Amino acid sequence: MAKQFFNYLVIGGGSGGIASARRAALLQPSLKIAVIEKSRPGGTCVNVGCVPKKVMFMTAAVNEALHDAKDYGFEIAKKNQFDWAMLKEKRDAYVKRLNGIYKNNLAKDNITYIEGAATFTGPHTVSVDGVEYEGEHILIAVGGTPTLPNIPGAEMCDTSDQFFEWETLPEKVLVVGAGYIAVEIAGILHNLGVDTTLVARRGAILRTFDEDVAKNLMSEMSDAGQKVQYHTTPDAIEKAEDGTFTFKGTVREPEQEPKQITLEGFEKVLFAIGRHPLTETLGLDKAGVDMDNRGHILVDEYQQTSAERVYAVGDVCGKALLTPVAIAAGRHLSHRLFNKEADRKLDYKNIPTVVFSHPPIGTIGLTQAEAEEKYGAENIKIYQSKFTNMYFAMTTRKPKTYMKLICKLPEEQIVGLHVVGLGADEMLQGFSVAVVSGATKKQFDSTVAIHPTSAEEFVTMNWGLSV
Repeated sequence: MAKQFFNYLVIGGGSGGIASARRAALLQPSLKIAVIEKSRPGGTCVNVGCVPKKVMFMTAAVNEALHDAKDYGFEIAKKNQFDWAMLKEKRDAYVKRLNGIYKNNLAKDNITYIEGAATFTGPHTVSVDGVEYEGEHILIAVGGTPTLPNIPGAEMCDTSDQFFEWETLPEKVLVVGAGYIAVEIAGILHNLGVDTTLVARRGAILRTFDEDVAKNLMSEMSDAGQKVQYHTTPDAIEKAEDGTFTFKGTVREPEQEPKQITLEGFEKVLFAIGRHPLTETLGLDKAGVDMDNRGHILVDEYQQTSAERVYAVGDVCGKALLTPVAIAAGRHLSHRLFNKEADRKLDYKNIPTVVFSHPPIGTIGLTQAEAEEKYGAENIKIYQSKFTNMYFAMTTRKPKTYMKLICKLPEEQIVGLHVVGLGADEMLQGFSVAVVSGATKKQFDSTVAIHPTSAEEFVTMNWGLSV
């Protein structure tokens, strides 16, 4: 059988791949375009990432609000009954509906959808279930998958993927990891009433975030009763006779001798210690595509790989592992390839990020440490504020909101903006536009505040007085 030819062949039907394919179809409707996907369309984000995770974040937030209800004068007639099975069914149905929407949108754009796993057989040819396809341009957007540690018993544990398969809500869970996925899942479980312990290898969580941001979240988690075991490395997971899991690890606190620790009685153990790219079975050597020692595809600033007319976007590149980044990079690439915009590329400098922790985090730009390294400590000015959100004026619990602006002197351009607290996830997008546009503290100060809101603190903070 002769090879089927496409002008644009996209391997991976996740957010980045589909966004690039659809933008190419919009720019040049006459192009022959295909998307190859071995699993469900939508990739990690739709199926086992952002979308179902946000549903679970909101579920936990509803439970928080129910606990606050009495402080606002509402009497809950009976003990809250949470139906995990019902929620899972509705959440899964929502994801399935999104899968269908993705497929339908591809069909509307006359993009061929090919189900199966692709393997390169040559520089511009791939095989899917024995059928050969040729692409004038090929985009690799296969994403990544969670990593399990190389320790005894790890095969019995879950990852963030399996979290969304749980049929019942466990009573006691151990989450291992200190990145945003681990923090988010631990927060969801804790706020749904699960006895949850988070195990972190170092003395802090979210170590790539601004130190003050991480410290404030750690403080809020502690005040909320979230258990965190710091300075602990997993050594083994064992299964007890009653079916529960036992965690064995080593605690290595600074200036102290290492000691062994045993934590018992967990219904589930979930590892969220990182992700690795899905490149092992692609046959990239046949295409002449170079990778780093972790399997990430090496690309330049235009998403170009080492092979001519072969490109890569998203998690498979190992940089800024966020769905909107993959989407933006994929669309920029299509403009460059199919709309004669030779210099079109994604600027990775200011990428807004939200952690759906409890409370959530919003951040864009440089951390204080990064700003000091880049510009010198004497050339930056820090503004910060900590206060109680008005929502909690009526409630027994009093979580704090923390905000921080990092400004570069002498013009006080805002090069970092960070917030921890209720509503941080929703307020960040608008402020991100300002930071990307090069806004200064003076411009923030000259903006009339919206009162009463938490967001107004960013435009009234210290009124020109540094902290």
